[in-house]
Amino acid sequence: MGSDIHGRRLTAALAAAMLLVLGAGAPLAADQAVERLPRLAVDPAGITVSGISAGGYMALHFHVAHAALVSGAAVIAAGPYHCAGDGYPRNLHRALNVCTNYLEWVPFFGPPDIGRSLAETRKQAEAGAIDDPAHLGDDRVFLFSGTFDRKVPSAVVTAAGEYYRTWLDADRIRLVDSVPVGHAMATDGFGNVCTTSEHPWVNDCGYDTAGELLDHLYPPLADPVVADGTLLAFDQTEFAEDVREASLNRVGFAYVPNACAEGATCRLHIAFHGCQQYHDNIGDAFYRGAGYNGWAEANGIIVLYPQAAPLERSILGISLKWPNPLGCFDWWGFTGPDVHLQSGAQIRAVKAMVDRLAGWD
Repeated sequence: MGSDIHGRRLTAALAAAMLLVLGAGAPLAADQAVERLPRLAVDPAGITVSGISAGGYMALHFHVAHAALVSGAAVIAAGPYHCAGDGYPRNLHRALNVCTNYLEWVPFFGPPDIGRSLAETRKQAEAGAIDDPAHLGDDRVFLFSGTFDRKVPSAVVTAAGEYYRTWLDADRIRLVDSVPVGHAMATDGFGNVCTTSEHPWVNDCGYDTAGELLDHLYPPLADPVVADGTLLAFDQTEFAEDVREASLNRVGFAYVPNACAEGATCRLHIAFHGCQQYHDNIGDAFYRGAGYNGWAEANGIIVLYPQAAPLERSILGISLKWPNPLGCFDWWGFTGPDVHLQSGAQIRAVKAMVDRLAGWD
């Protein structure tokens, strides 16, 4: 399937290249208005999520927490549900040494135990804190692990697949683990050398991860086109009680295809960036350069790009970027112990964004 998509997209990729050269990595323009997120016509059966690294964990958490709402997920360089668990410092240890870069020869380090993830899922579903995981049964899942990724071993991503296979048939899950990319978003034509893991963590690998995952979540798709719809900056502050405490940026982004802006009923995809990939650090390299928007324009898919931000604390009057210095989405508990539940601050904020876009608020 990958070679077929590659052949179909060459013309659109060349046409879109100038948009990327002119736009990617640029700061928010001084004259770009920050708007209220609009109400549009959203197909409730066409809501999916994706994310890379911390954003991959966030995508999986949002998918499981709102399994009745979300119809599919793509998890790039991330592991299973509630991987880090509860209770400081155990959750921090697991986040750093089990769910990311672990050393197999060190005791208590190693790939995630999906038994814990499954037990937590069932426990929270019974408590009504997340949707019944039976809703996952007819969803589609895309998993990705780069062969040069030294941050999140392939065994972690494989554990996410084992978790999903508890509820999904194997033919609904696609694992890609052969692309020689570092800890970064692989694209076809934009970014760093493929094998690197450097700012802005978007790499030119001759592989279109965004296109491949969207094609799996929404089969079949039309060929991508130039993304000449509206890329808007919107106010995230109205979706959280306190964006600072939720470790969210004041501004988020959304790509709205022309047909969707004109009133057509469209699907909705939520794309979560990874650590250090928030706008203030890398400009528009993720939400313009990762490759989603040309596919979205051709296929009537609104793309929501929520933005995290570093969480700063004041200690003895000194402001420190801790406990989230890298602007990650929370998957191990720095915003609270309910990060994997519907009540989690970031999950609640993103759900409120979905409700606005769909006109459900």
